[in-house]
Amino acid sequence: MAEFEYWVFAVRDGVWGVPLLVLLGGTHLFLTVRLRFPQRYIGRAIKISFSRQREGEGDISQFGALTTALAATVGTGNIVGVATAVSAGGPGAVLWMWLTGVFGISTKYAEALLAVKYRVSQPDGQMAGGPMYVLERGLGARWLGVCFAVFCALAAFGIGNLVQANSIASLARESYGLSPLVVGALLALAAGAVILGGIKQIARVCQALVPFMALLYLGGCLVLLFVNLEGIPHSLALIVNGAFSGQAALGGFMGAGVKEAVRYGVARGLFSNESGLGSAPIVAAAAQTRDPVRQALVSSSGTFWDTVVICAITGLVLVNSGCWHEGLKDAALTRAAFSVLDGFGPLILNVGLLTFVFSTILGWAYYGEKAVEYLLGRRAVLAYRILWTVMVFVGAQISLNLVWALADIANALMALPNLIALLLLQRVVVEETSRHLWQ
Repeated sequence: MAEFEYWVFAVRDGVWGVPLLVLLGGTHLFLTVRLRFPQRYIGRAIKISFSRQREGEGDISQFGALTTALAATVGTGNIVGVATAVSAGGPGAVLWMWLTGVFGISTKYAEALLAVKYRVSQPDGQMAGGPMYVLERGLGARWLGVCFAVFCALAAFGIGNLVQANSIASLARESYGLSPLVVGALLALAAGAVILGGIKQIARVCQALVPFMALLYLGGCLVLLFVNLEGIPHSLALIVNGAFSGQAALGGFMGAGVKEAVRYGVARGLFSNESGLGSAPIVAAAAQTRDPVRQALVSSSGTFWDTVVICAITGLVLVNSGCWHEGLKDAALTRAAFSVLDGFGPLILNVGLLTFVFSTILGWAYYGEKAVEYLLGRRAVLAYRILWTVMVFVGAQISLNLVWALADIANALMALPNLIALLLLQRVVVEETSRHLWQ
């Protein structure tokens, strides 16, 4: 088993190495230029996203599709993942993470547009779409669609289910002394009550939960920043200077160069907003929209909220706390930064992690469901939902370092066929954008 784990971690580090990061980042830059900087439409995208009216065929509103995608995307990566970037890459990693989100808006726009354009209506009237249908109907490569669906289903059970349940159970045990059995049972019951109702029930819960958790977390972060208001200019200077000149050693902090700042900032930014991985387009295809471009704009705003706003604010809180140069890493750095304000800070952190993780379980349940449906048909959906609920309980009981690594591998393998579709069908994206947006 030890040797097996060694090879799994080696493969994980390999697939999430420089080549994939360059491919993802390069796709972001290429599509940004090719689509004439769609970031300039972010104001319109946000305005459209708050519309709850039915605009066309689909299962849920555009706002419901956005909040469901955000539910899956906004998770531990927005809190602990940012701390990992800062502890390994220094304050400069925050700027590179932010830039990754800015350019990732273009990729999220393109993959959502293709998902809506190539979606299909099922016999029961529900919509189905995502990279697997884009690959099959847009490129005639069903085998690649099958590959994507397999990797998506595996990644969903790993990163979207087991590790999320384990995170909540660990948090409840460490903070409140609750048994994982109790936490797992309550979590499974809550998740099952939502998931068994299908996408409409998931979207209804996410429409209420996601704005609440985002506003509560961001409000708490702003309070923490206000406590040390005079330190913000210095923190911003550290972030900008560290991004281009590296950060000298301070206290227990080992110091980071520009290479580390870029590497960890970009890697965590890509992992957090999921632009290019192909997950969010699955729920974008369920939106009630009158043309692909409108839903593409809505979906692109998800990357804005996830990385450009939430990750950036988290990074500023971590740097501004002064805890980052004390040798603390990952979750320990996060806890120390939020403990600057006794009582209030840890409460915001715990509630933020709880809601972020639970929402991720809901969002990824739908992603995995549509992947299984593509592979096995609608008859497998109910069994999948029941299995998903059971695995939430299981995930709360076991240690999951190996599962994290396996899920990371499946996540990376999801990205490859999705990026192939984006690059080969970029002309379609340009034509649709020209027809509905530029003109």
